[in-house]
Amino acid sequence: MRRLLLLATLVLAAASAQANSWWDNFKPTNPNVQLTQTNLPIVWINVDGTMIDTEERITARMKIIHNGNGQLNYADTIAHPGQKVDYEGYIALRYRGNSSFSASDKKPYSFRTLNAPLEDGGTKVKVKILGMPKDNNWAILAPFSDKSMMRDMLAFELSRPWMDYTPDGRYCELFLDGTYYGVFIITEVVSKGKNRCNLDDPGDAGDALTGGYLVEVDRNDEVTHRSKYHPVNSQGKTLFSRYIYFQYKEPDYEDMTTDQINYINGAVDAMEDALASNNFMNPETGYRKYLDPLSFVDYQISQELGHNVDGYRLSAKMFKRRDSQDGHFKMVLWDYNLAYGNADYYNGWYTTGWVWDNNDVLNANYDQQEVPFWWYKLNQDPYYVDMLHDRWAQCRRANFSNDRIMATVDSIATLLTVQGAEARNSKAWPKWGQYVWPNYYIAQNYTEEINFLKQWLNDRLTWMDEQWGFDPNALLPGDINGDGKVDVSDVNIIINIMLGKASADNYPGNPDLNDDTKVDVTDVNAVINIMLGK
Repeated sequence: MRRLLLLATLVLAAASAQANSWWDNFKPTNPNVQLTQTNLPIVWINVDGTMIDTEERITARMKIIHNGNGQLNYADTIAHPGQKVDYEGYIALRYRGNSSFSASDKKPYSFRTLNAPLEDGGTKVKVKILGMPKDNNWAILAPFSDKSMMRDMLAFELSRPWMDYTPDGRYCELFLDGTYYGVFIITEVVSKGKNRCNLDDPGDAGDALTGGYLVEVDRNDEVTHRSKYHPVNSQGKTLFSRYIYFQYKEPDYEDMTTDQINYINGAVDAMEDALASNNFMNPETGYRKYLDPLSFVDYQISQELGHNVDGYRLSAKMFKRRDSQDGHFKMVLWDYNLAYGNADYYNGWYTTGWVWDNNDVLNANYDQQEVPFWWYKLNQDPYYVDMLHDRWAQCRRANFSNDRIMATVDSIATLLTVQGAEARNSKAWPKWGQYVWPNYYIAQNYTEEINFLKQWLNDRLTWMDEQWGFDPNALLPGDINGDGKVDVSDVNIIINIMLGKASADNYPGNPDLNDDTKVDVTDVNAVINIMLGK
């Protein structure tokens, strides 16, 4: 399948009037852009003219200059000696991505840090990169159709405080074999490392067999397991001609033992069996036995805020640790370059409607990758829906507030413009005023693109608030003193009420959180759980 994708890309490249091509590693449209100084880290990758592949990794040299946040970095290292080298060494390099590769002139990369060239027996070595914790598995994202260059990073930054693990990333400006290639993002890859999903290698028996695994719902090009269940439409009716496919990412499917394959197949089946059953809402025997509802809630909030056309059905990653380490399935975010109004198909530009309920549109367009039936079932359960609405209110009072989201957008935009990085990228890849698949809005410049993104976000937030009943003037459950947050001061108030040192009538919030007509230690525990995000 990948080879067919490469062939299609070559055909498109040959038919294109642009200068970039496979044999010169897809140089930018304008390969003569000059970089003198920048606030972003500078990354040099040298392959000495070797063609980069999508499957087989090649040895490359990488050097990263980063003098620290707030400091300038200079491309002329002779005129500016003594700059801080963040990383210098060998890497195993290849292209990565599906549509982000085939539909973009600017290509993303995957690399592994090495202790020596592959030809000399080099092996993976874990290193810190740009302040991100040690690992050997990294990606270099290449925002292209996303002309804001921030949709992935925006999704990650907004959801990071809430989820078990969210990838981190750093903007940089990249040179390949001395040619300026533009603005890229070095990111962590969703993987097993202790600083990532923190998955132990699974064993072949007992508790060790139960984790850890990284599973992905995606296309049927590398299928390792097909669901027993079909997707459903908006009315819950089965779409018998459609299927759900799983890919096993950690461990690599080729490295898994028969016992491990049988185990994770069974674990996925058990989760789906519970969701498909008539008793799926049962807290003991239903889906809650197999998946972490709050993790799925946080994932749903992120996908829906972005109205991500790929959400739930492509690059939908979940992991399972060992049963002794809370072996419930949990979700991880990835791939938002077509979110936040950036897609002109499947209603991707809409600020209304739910993506989890998008199978009617997908089925009408004969798309084989549809949303798993889980999300329909979860959103029929009052327990899950109440948790979803409560979490939305909690998020909206924190970093999902309009002001905080707009401040995040402005901060990233400033980072990319203050020293001209966006302008250089646009010279290398001129595309303002041009349609780049699958843009809905075609901006004439970066300011227009950011203004569109901010207006789209405001409209989407308004609609979601209406649907999920968020009232910005209502008190957050557990906020007894009405200061807009739930913290130890609210715990102290409840304790004082219990001891008769204070009256509930003196505070705007309700200290009887479980509505059992008394204020006691169960209400203290409820506030503490809210503080802990439980």
